Amino acid sequence: MYPYYENEWGILPIEHNRRFNPGLNMATIRQAINETIERGIMRMPTPTRLRDLIRQIRAAKTQAEERAVVNRECAYIRSTFREEDSVWRCRNIAKLFYIHMLGYPAHFGQLECLKLIASPKFTDKRIGYLGAMLLLDERQDVHLLITNCLKNDLNSPTQFVVGLALCTLGAIASPEMARDLAGEIEKLMKSPNAYIRKKAVLCAFRIIRRVPELMEIFLPATRSLLNEKNHGILITGVTLITEMCENSPDTLNHFKKIVPNLVRILKNLILAGYSPEHDVSGVSDPFLQVKILRLLRILGRNDSESSEAMNDILAQVATNTETSKNVGNTILYETVLTIMDIKSEGGLRVLAVNILGRFLLNNDKNIRYIALHTLLKTVNVDISAVQRHRSTILECLKDPDVTIRKRAMELSFALVNAQNIRAMAKELLIFLEKADAEFKAQCSSSMVLSAERYAPTIRWHLDTLLSILIAAGNYVRDDVTSSTIQMISSSPSNEQAYIAVKFWEAIHETQDNQPLTQVGVWCIGESGDQMLYNSELEFSGEKPDEAAIIELYSKLLWSNQVNTVSKQYALVSLAKLSTRLKCGQNEIKEIIDTFGSHLNIDLQQRGVEFSQLFGQYNHLRESLLEKMPAMTINKINGINSNGDIMEEELPRITAEKTVNNNNVKSNTDTLLDLLGNGDDIISPPIQTTMTTTAVPASNLLDLLGDIDMSAPAMPIMNNNNNNNIITSPVTMSILDDNENTKISESLFNINGSGGAPTENYGDLGLDFLSTPTTQTSAKITTAFDKNDLLITFATTRKSDYVEVIMTTTNNSLDTLEQYLFQAAVPKSFQLQMMSPTGSVLLPGGIVSQEMRVKSNSPSAVLRMKLRISFVCNGNPILEQAEVSNFPDV
Repeated sequence: MYPYYENEWGILPIEHNRRFNPGLNMATIRQAINETIERGIMRMPTPTRLRDLIRQIRAAKTQAEERAVVNRECAYIRSTFREEDSVWRCRNIAKLFYIHMLGYPAHFGQLECLKLIASPKFTDKRIGYLGAMLLLDERQDVHLLITNCLKNDLNSPTQFVVGLALCTLGAIASPEMARDLAGEIEKLMKSPNAYIRKKAVLCAFRIIRRVPELMEIFLPATRSLLNEKNHGILITGVTLITEMCENSPDTLNHFKKIVPNLVRILKNLILAGYSPEHDVSGVSDPFLQVKILRLLRILGRNDSESSEAMNDILAQVATNTETSKNVGNTILYETVLTIMDIKSEGGLRVLAVNILGRFLLNNDKNIRYIALHTLLKTVNVDISAVQRHRSTILECLKDPDVTIRKRAMELSFALVNAQNIRAMAKELLIFLEKADAEFKAQCSSSMVLSAERYAPTIRWHLDTLLSILIAAGNYVRDDVTSSTIQMISSSPSNEQAYIAVKFWEAIHETQDNQPLTQVGVWCIGESGDQMLYNSELEFSGEKPDEAAIIELYSKLLWSNQVNTVSKQYALVSLAKLSTRLKCGQNEIKEIIDTFGSHLNIDLQQRGVEFSQLFGQYNHLRESLLEKMPAMTINKINGINSNGDIMEEELPRITAEKTVNNNNVKSNTDTLLDLLGNGDDIISPPIQTTMTTTAVPASNLLDLLGDIDMSAPAMPIMNNNNNNNIITSPVTMSILDDNENTKISESLFNINGSGGAPTENYGDLGLDFLSTPTTQTSAKITTAFDKNDLLITFATTRKSDYVEVIMTTTNNSLDTLEQYLFQAAVPKSFQLQMMSPTGSVLLPGGIVSQEMRVKSNSPSAVLRMKLRISFVCNGNPILEQAEVSNFPDV
């Protein structure tokens, strides 16, 4: 046995003293220790703390200095990763998070996060899982490694480690990872630990959102969640059930039997006394109440029995909730949405509208905006209840907040009817005069539509149109100008003379209002003789004579404030006045002759042509420039939320047909995305307004690239037994200067001869010219149903093609703008797309579009790829889908 103390070592012989080293003394030991410390310091200095790094970055005065600090720190962190420094790994990863938040690349820390996840220490796991949520990408090898770590931690005996794994899985779960670990989540949903159970339910919610087909795995464990006493588990359970019901109609029917349970929970929350654990501003657990109300809205939609079961509790919530705090207003808002969405009683709907009316009186502008937004969506459900708050809504037109004024304006137009048109028009005209420039175009178009629908008398209608033109100024859209001319043209002659006097007086006051000038000179050109020689007309000032009228036109035609279009109107009107005035023809001729050398080619052409009517063709001037016949008024079909006219027909002269085939449009970039690669070659559509002409294959080569274009591109054939003639429509445009309106006639050229046109109008798309055929009833197919956007196809067999009417319905609470629907079919089919009815979808709004599909092969099966794009709340959204379940027609 060796002696314990060092001074006793020498008693042993050297051959037996195994601890004896003659070269080992205190000096050598001290030197070895110093070298070791020095080597360690040189290799692994203590890293910068996170707070120091933040301080350095904030102290940087320029972007270059900041990049230098970040690059220096990243280089040091990389070196520590290479040397496997496990002592400071947590600190380095934490600094890497901050660098990642600043927008700098930090992907090189992914594997180090996995090492921290595999560590047995909780502090390391916490940083590692946080790094996994921030830094991990979709690489398969990294996901495979973290899947194994997650599976181990989900079975950990420590609840907080299990909670970290559940949070991470819910945040980064890929479809493969979700399928691998769904069974583990389902087991944890039945855990006796409330903390783990709540986390597991939330993780299941995230997994179902990513992979909806895994819903059935979690369905059995979901039934018992509503029996929990723990509010945290209750709210997560309601959230999970809501997601399931939104994704599956079968699951929705399955959960309709839980309506009594939800009503019981909501009633207990309302009647419960003060509970400090769940009380928020005097309301018991408002978060859970809102979630339950949202689930009740989904379960009661289009279901009378479920709606009847929840009517009483909704009335209690609406009457017992305190409205002095935002918490109560939130619950009331959800209650209103639920009442309006289910099949509730009439009295309950009136109560909901009255709640929104109280919101309009709130000092908080956000609450006022929400009230206007919701009333705009519910006005079609119960307009009489909304009409009671009309005065409050009109007061919102004077609100300083621009968004509130916009919603109030839209809601005001929705409330206009035949009984209140006079009062509403007066208020809206006051608003139009003082409105911002961004509102004038929309407001003027909407007022024209309302006056057209509900005008009590013709004179009131004409006076209102004049007031709109004066108040809106140059912000008036072209559709307002054309519809005003149509209205005046179809009015009696005495009313035309009356409004001509009003326009004469208005033009004298201002000459820089282009729409007012255009309509005014048109009226004077048509009714100038009645304005001058009708003694019954009253003028506010001195009655003009021929010289005054010619002088006004001379000022307009040579004024720099008048644009070219207004001068075109004035020149045509002046030519017409030469046949209506008793004197002044020479002065008119001199003015018109001067335009024969005008720099503007259009004005020059008009001047030359009208000059000929005063010379060689003077005998034709009277008949060519006679008074216009009354135009048929084509009413505007609708105006969207931005005031844009969704569909407008041009003015038509009686007995004239307009065929417009100049709207052929192809979108190369977006359709190529639909075409894809592979064997399934897609043929792009030809989009047109009314008719489509023959489009040769060469026109599509640039679009389709290497796609096989051997299939014909829809030539128009005449089914004549004697001749196989290709017939193509030729469009001739005639510009009538009197009304500045393009009239199109379809002429058909058959082999260059002047023969009669073919009768096979079906191939041309002119079905209204052909003999009516018996049409079968349309078969409805759901093409797309996602995120409250529903697209259906109504399919009908025609003589030689299949007509597909696409209908898009916006079931969301937001307005969808710049809506664009695109479709493509296999090359064995040919697709024609007509113009849609609009590009903006209001909440509950509908846009339709006609498509015509023609098959090149009888055995071909129709499939269609869809591309839907729109902007929602300023965010561009793109969706793609494929439809293969077309019915046999």
